Amino acid sequence: MQFPHTPQQTQLPLFEAFLAQPMAPILKEVVERPWIAEPEVFSELSLRGATGNCLNLLAPILRELSEDQDARWLTLIAPPASLTQTWLRDAGLNRERILLLQPRGAQSAQQLACEALKLGRSHTVVTWLNPLNANSRQQLINAARTGDAQSLNIRLG
Repeated sequence: MQFPHTPQQTQLPLFEAFLAQPMAPILKEVVERPWIAEPEVFSELSLRGATGNCLNLLAPILRELSEDQDARWLTLIAPPASLTQTWLRDAGLNRERILLLQPRGAQSAQQLACEALKLGRSHTVVTWLNPLNANSRQQLINAARTGDAQSLNIRLG
């Protein structure tokens, strides 16, 4: 079977054809500008179950934070009554690096946490705020960024 004669066009291999096209300016801008991830300053942990079980799960987290290489404090704001000095010692936490703070007068735990975060004297400020609405969360985030700290909220159920 014979096909009518058509003039032959030069055909580039697939990749050469693609590379011959100029790069789109948007793509070039994205490639040249490195992506920098902003560090997360707020975390939340939700634990449900018997108080003893929740404390057993919480102990290694707080122990690790109390042994942080950062010279600043691990600050616990208004911890539950079950988190006693005896529990802290038995859980193996470095009590020399921990501040336990309670709000005074009309001050809320949220306000105290924001103040502690803004001061920047703590590497991590742990709260037990439940419920925590979006506005309160944003206040903690802003305060943590100001003080170059981390905010950890623990919800015990």
